[in-house]
Amino acid sequence: MSSVARVTTITAYSETSFEDAISVGVARAASTLRGVKGAWVKEQKVKVDGDRIVEWSVTLEVTFVLEG
Repeated sequence: MSSVARVTTITAYSETSFEDAISVGVARAASTLRGVKGAWVKEQKVKVDGDRIVEWSVTLEVTFVLEG
């Protein structure tokens, strides 16, 4: 059996950590897309206010298998 997959790019944010931003992004993708099989962290960024990190963000390449 063969299958075809598609990759889509999403960005997710967290006020806690990169790991949380990844979890938020994967959970959101899985709730919207059927057949999510993996994700690649393409980019990581932080937003800084003074001397504090106030937001972590990740850009994910999410892979999902097309149906039918």
